[in-house]
Amino acid sequence: MSGDEPGTMVAVPTHASRPYHERDRAESFGSIAQQYDRFRPSYPEELIDDLVAIGPADVLDVGCGTGKAGRLLAERGLSVLGVEIDAQMAAIAGEHGLEVEVASFEQWLAEGRRFDLLICGQAWHWINPQIGVPKAATVLRPGGTVALFWNSSTLRGDVVAQLEGVYRYRAPALLPSGETAEPPYAADLERSRLFDKPFTRTYAWTQEYSTNEWVQMVLTHSDHLLLAPGVRDALINDVSDVIDANGGQVVADYSTYAVFAHVPSA
Repeated sequence: MSGDEPGTMVAVPTHASRPYHERDRAESFGSIAQQYDRFRPSYPEELIDDLVAIGPADVLDVGCGTGKAGRLLAERGLSVLGVEIDAQMAAIAGEHGLEVEVASFEQWLAEGRRFDLLICGQAWHWINPQIGVPKAATVLRPGGTVALFWNSSTLRGDVVAQLEGVYRYRAPALLPSGETAEPPYAADLERSRLFDKPFTRTYAWTQEYSTNEWVQMVLTHSDHLLLAPGVRDALINDVSDVIDANGGQVVADYSTYAVFAHVPSA
């Protein structure tokens, strides 16, 4: 289910939002699964280093999408099981070598299985916290770790103001809301009293995009997918024109926000 991320000119749910009940958005990614896998950003090596350093024997990747996070851990020799609500996304994860069970995390049956590490990249906001938080605790072994993370990006240079003008004209509802509330996910884990005190870490990295790469990435976001076709086409044409006029390339400064929490040891 890996989904939307906060970012500049990619209007998506803010960290403070609770969009898990918006099922049309949450389940809109299967139709563009191949595009999602190709154009969505990955995750910084430092985050993967930190996850591997936990020393998990096995990992549960919740809302694994096409396996963008899970396969990075599998490539490091870890055993990874994915849970993904969309069969088309899950099929691509399977092509990358991940074992995936098709279900929402809320309805997925653990059948007594427990894990040392539960990860969720880009997808925890699609999961009902009243179900997801206690379920995460029950599928982790004592001392196990939950790690929830999201990418956000800010474009460099004059292109930002120009793109804001495009969105203001073509799709003003997709402009960033300006909300700066502290993400609620660590508080959810702490409030449950099922985990030790959560802690957070932010990882900085950079990625360059051509006009086509940026446009294709933008079109994998649910709010863009659900625009009326005529509005979406006009928006994308104008976005392409702006980037082409600025040399056909944009640079995105990424920040990966991660929340970690441990289940108390027995």
